[in-house]
Amino acid sequence: MAAMAIAPRQTPTPPPQTPGLCLEPSSFEHGAIPNKHLPYCSPGPIPYSQSAPVTPPASPPTPQPEQRTHSVLYPPDSHPKISVSPPVYVIEPATLVKASHQTASQEIPEPKYMFPWLHGLHPENQIQLAFFTARKKTLRSTPRCCRGLTIIKVGGDLSKCKVKGALAPEEILRYSPSGACRDDVFLDVDPPEGFSVRNFQIQATKMAMLSDIVVYRDASASERDLHNLAKRISRAQDTLSARSANSGLELPQFGVFILSCPFEKFKDDCPELIAIDAEGQPRGELLDFFQLERQEMCTMSRASEIAENVWLGPAPDSPVCASSPQDPDQPSFDIFIEASDLAQAPDPQSLTQIGDLSLDVPQHVEFPSSGSIMPQKWPKAGPLDPVTQMCQWIHGLAKPTEASELDEDELDQDGDIPMKNLPSRPRKILIYCTDGYTESSLLALAYYMYAERIPIHEAWLRLHNDKKRNFFAYPSDVALLSSLQSRVLELSPGPGNGIAGAVQEEPAWLSRFDGSLPSRILPYMYLGNLGHANNPQLLRALGIKR
Repeated sequence: MAAMAIAPRQTPTPPPQTPGLCLEPSSFEHGAIPNKHLPYCSPGPIPYSQSAPVTPPASPPTPQPEQRTHSVLYPPDSHPKISVSPPVYVIEPATLVKASHQTASQEIPEPKYMFPWLHGLHPENQIQLAFFTARKKTLRSTPRCCRGLTIIKVGGDLSKCKVKGALAPEEILRYSPSGACRDDVFLDVDPPEGFSVRNFQIQATKMAMLSDIVVYRDASASERDLHNLAKRISRAQDTLSARSANSGLELPQFGVFILSCPFEKFKDDCPELIAIDAEGQPRGELLDFFQLERQEMCTMSRASEIAENVWLGPAPDSPVCASSPQDPDQPSFDIFIEASDLAQAPDPQSLTQIGDLSLDVPQHVEFPSSGSIMPQKWPKAGPLDPVTQMCQWIHGLAKPTEASELDEDELDQDGDIPMKNLPSRPRKILIYCTDGYTESSLLALAYYMYAERIPIHEAWLRLHNDKKRNFFAYPSDVALLSSLQSRVLELSPGPGNGIAGAVQEEPAWLSRFDGSLPSRILPYMYLGNLGHANNPQLLRALGIKR
């Protein structure tokens, strides 16, 4: 369950319709807040009547509406036919534009007719069937009230020359290992086990069974490849219709069409159809939610400096920011520390070697990710734990000790000035994971505690409030850093009050803290969960007042 919380406004927003709830404890002393859905006074008991029952009889079930056939692609025989068996038709790009607009603007079927069929009802998945169809067996049947449009690209390379909403052939069609045409069928994507109402990954394939299908190609595919794929999809449609008829369900007629020209010829005449051009660049005319999500994720997790010469962000080659321009203010890093679930803590000898080599060539090192190190006790007299050891190593490279100025009296036995090693140049270090948000949080928080010499609760708040970082950590990270706090602060060279600050009374919110913070989705709005909503002290510490 998600909960919304709002920080102090930085941009003008419309005033609320009702006064907002304050998180201050005093605001809850004025009595219960009335539920606006309940009457202020009781309407009294239900009148008694001997002639009429209290509950009316159940209404007869509403029959499912028949298939909508209003489409420029129906009936398919109104278009030129290029193959009789199996039937395949040809259309112009302008016809595809009309069909696309028509499909997007038609009324959406009522959910009760499309679900739970779209959730996936495998005949062997007894858990899913028992939940959805225990009372109504008719819910298993294929809907007949929807006519969709599915676009397939020959070859399946959707990184370029992509039409809006296009799918790869392997997303809907099962290819026979033997290559026999009679085995061409749609994929059976219903999950055979488990329970889920979020099987979004199967819905494109299932909707293809209720759609007219248009196949197109780019210059890398031949006309023969185009015709062969269209025929295989048409045979899959025939197979599905025959199986449905054998089970007593007659499906509407759908058609398979090919475009009359390749992508390179119609991309300029139909710009509203193009999602990705021939160079692999997304077109700005279309609203691509996946692309927008990647851009927002990149903006949220873009690398930023959390301590001197130490940065936190996504992987340099992460697909999250693949389409975003390189930040001109981002330095060339000397050391890349990747937080990974499968990584082991590096030994001191390897760290020393990596530090020396980083003066000439950028180096990569792995470290265990957030949630992968369980809390345990390390003896104070023994070797350092891997987290504190890593923090010391990072700090020694990011801020090497400067050579102290020598006094005139600082001479050796022979009266000569002693030779000392000059400090090496500071290294630029990037702590990263794929999304720059999750796996790297443990090491980033530990180093921030070490570099600034601050206790665990201050590290969480300052990294978010002062450094403007959104991140996610686990309950085990809170327990681990709490157990290491005294050691980290004792060895820290930072300017903070260290152990003295840590021994002060911990904030009340820390005992109810699971490691995660609400995510800042707008300058004045946060998205959180029920645990955040039930921890008002944490919200106040973050500056969230309503």
